[in-house]
Amino acid sequence: MMELAHKDITEQIIGAAFEVHQILGYGFLERVYQRAMQVELQSRGLKSEIETAIKVVYKNTIVGEYRADLLVEDVVLVEIKVAKEYNSNDEPQ
Repeated sequence: MMELAHKDITEQIIGAAFEVHQILGYGFLERVYQRAMQVELQSRGLKSEIETAIKVVYKNTIVGEYRADLLVEDVVLVEIKVAKEYNSNDEPQ
């Protein structure tokens, strides 16, 4: 099995997601879960920023800007999805 990059941070993010889901359940807009995740991650001592601008570089040229739902510890991008059921079509994002 492949080792995750930034495994310790990733495990904290997954734990935070379960905690947010356990407390809030399903039914809110993505923005509510995004903010709740930020609160939970910060309560765990992790730096977490909402929609920080990230420059996209292609062959040494800036070709755009990306705003992830959360940037954790400046190394892990988190995309929040709100759906009643898991959808594998969301994985590429």
